Amino acid sequence: MRIQLVIGAAIVGMILILIVGRFLLQPDLPLITEAEFSPTTISPNADGEDDITLFQYSLSRNAQVSLVFESATGETYVFRQDEPRIQDDYQVNFSGVVDGYTLEGEDIAGEVLRRLIPNGDYTWRLTAVDAQTGAEDERTGTLIVQDADAALPRITSFSVWPDVFTPNQDGINDRTEISVYLEKGADLQVYLLGPEGEKIYVAERQESREPGEPGRHLFDYEGGVDLDADPPPDGAYTVVAHAQDDEGQVVQQTGQLVIENGGKPLAEIVPQTVGVDVVFTVQPYDERYFTSADASGDLIEPPDDVQDNSLTALQMPLGDMLVFKLTVENYGKAPIRTSGPPPGTVYQQTQRAATLNAFDEAGAWRVGIDCATAETDYPWRWGLGTGDAVYEEFDPYSGNTYTYISAGERVVVWGAIRMTEIEALNPQNCWAGLIHEFVEVSVRNTNVGSREVLLVDTSESGGGGE
Repeated sequence: MRIQLVIGAAIVGMILILIVGRFLLQPDLPLITEAEFSPTTISPNADGEDDITLFQYSLSRNAQVSLVFESATGETYVFRQDEPRIQDDYQVNFSGVVDGYTLEGEDIAGEVLRRLIPNGDYTWRLTAVDAQTGAEDERTGTLIVQDADAALPRITSFSVWPDVFTPNQDGINDRTEISVYLEKGADLQVYLLGPEGEKIYVAERQESREPGEPGRHLFDYEGGVDLDADPPPDGAYTVVAHAQDDEGQVVQQTGQLVIENGGKPLAEIVPQTVGVDVVFTVQPYDERYFTSADASGDLIEPPDDVQDNSLTALQMPLGDMLVFKLTVENYGKAPIRTSGPPPGTVYQQTQRAATLNAFDEAGAWRVGIDCATAETDYPWRWGLGTGDAVYEEFDPYSGNTYTYISAGERVVVWGAIRMTEIEALNPQNCWAGLIHEFVEVSVRNTNVGSREVLLVDTSESGGGGE
């Protein structure tokens, strides 16, 4: 026990000796041991000569540091304000740019974040506050600023339109345009601020205006969907236009943008667990089904034979109808838009959707039927289904009402083509596809349910026919 006490006492004694020795060898130092600018005159105009000066300072202890400049007439400009620093030697380049400010009588759109201090003679003041004791130390000196290029990179025009958009490739408000006008050449960045403060950058449109030069710059944003990426989550975002010139001055403007119903559109013709993916049947034609641009005929009822054998060729009299039925699923997170003609519409073989006043609409989804002898891809097209999964939405920008299929829903599509012409290839294969107009017919949705069809001219054999 006595040995342990002796050892403990020896350790305590050594610690005391080290502490006393430290204070004897290293007396208490001022908080700021060094501070100076070199050189003490700058001309910040980005000409490559005397644009910057080097500020060096040293701290003997951890502290909160501020560096400000006071003009001869009493104005104060802040370069650093209450920033934490540990005990160390520091140096920083100073180009005359301080925290943003505006002069009396100025009307500047947006926010000035960083700006050159005006030409003149300044007293600089470095203040350090000890992080533990609160004791304060200060150093001062002089700095001369001359020939500064004080013109700000002003953004005199800034707009976001539309300010509510739906990046889902439905052809309606899929993109927003951000327009920025720069008065002075500057590095211009446009981005959205995400929910966690992350920056979502928007690419500038590649037109005649070179990046960074004065004038109008256009930024086109589609949420990344065209690049096969998911857009940011639905919600309200701040759009930032940030301009920084060669001197380091920064001006920015902000706006608001709302994303609704965003998402990569995903749909497919659903493979059936039992039976065929596409039901093809034959029905006799009736004139009540005739449809044109001027008259809407009756819609045909959907066939109900889901056990049809796709390996068996269909044989049909010339003049009858090739009828189909299939199921489409919207398996994405965004609604998909569709357009007419409605399911159940009957085409004449020579008709196209446009002849029925159902024109192709960019971004709309439709089912198409194609045959080997068709002159164009999927010449006969139908809108996607009816029922609770389908809803209409009014667009205030265009004044039109559009039809959508909700995310996660399935719809049944059916229709018919009256086959009236025998082509060189007979029999021929016919099949279905799911078309995203002016976007794609994906591999998984092309040539679905292919079926061999043989047309028979019954009039040549004395049959009924037409």
